[in-house]
Amino acid sequence: MAFCRSKKYKKVNYVCFDNSVYLNVAIYLEENMTARGRTVKVFAEKIESGERERVPDEVIVEEPISIRLDGELIGTTMRTPGNDFELAAGFCLTEGLLNKAKIKSIRYCGQSSASEAEFNDVTVDTDGLAPKPTARLGPASSSCGICGVEAIENLLKSLEPLDLEAFEVDILTSVADHIQKEQDLFGVTGAVHAAMAFDRSGRSIIVREDIGRHNAVDKIVGTLYLEDSLPANDMGLWVSGRASFEMVQKAWAAGFACLIAVSGPSALAVETAKAAGLQLGGFARGNRINLYS
Repeated sequence: MAFCRSKKYKKVNYVCFDNSVYLNVAIYLEENMTARGRTVKVFAEKIESGERERVPDEVIVEEPISIRLDGELIGTTMRTPGNDFELAAGFCLTEGLLNKAKIKSIRYCGQSSASEAEFNDVTVDTDGLAPKPTARLGPASSSCGICGVEAIENLLKSLEPLDLEAFEVDILTSVADHIQKEQDLFGVTGAVHAAMAFDRSGRSIIVREDIGRHNAVDKIVGTLYLEDSLPANDMGLWVSGRASFEMVQKAWAAGFACLIAVSGPSALAVETAKAAGLQLGGFARGNRINLYS
């Protein structure tokens, strides 16, 4: 799966993970990829109080990305372009596909001459040390959590319960103030989810936005993995939307001490968080929060 090189591409450095050491690896990115970007300008008909007006608008880009592990296709998800390598690394880790194998390299592996195909296909390489992926329950959809494993029970058995200090409540209620200042894409489009890793003082460490809320979390986890900052035992994870089982699964797999969501949790999320020893909060808005575990 050789990467296509042509005059359309420029050489840039990307940091690739290898035995806890960063290596500068040359990859080739399409020159107009930044221009294509994560948003697209369109025109919309704005209707307000019966008045119609044609106005410019900016909408979020949504494209599929295929993720491979040692050459095997493990899923295709719809995502917002950007941080694709982190997304692939995070997906492999939070889906339990690595089984302690180290990622040696991550690269785009498209074979088509079309740029959309080349940059929508990523392979994660462990030199064959990761177990062969098991049969999937179904295709990934915006990184759908449990779809990467054969059964929920098998995933839960692969994770050790956490024994971590809980976050102070006043810290948890202050987190939303930090994230609002860093949601650039949401501010422009109003159409993306966000995730944030924060420290025990409530300070934002990493923020990622994506059309899929699970993708935003995987991009956070992948970034921490590539920075050799996992497990995230002294960090909390804030997510937009609800606290579903899949979000608890991903937070647990990355070793976060807590998971805080803007909306409420599901019953299975609460049950799983208790089994994990993960502090779980919902309805975190303003100075209020509900703690479930």
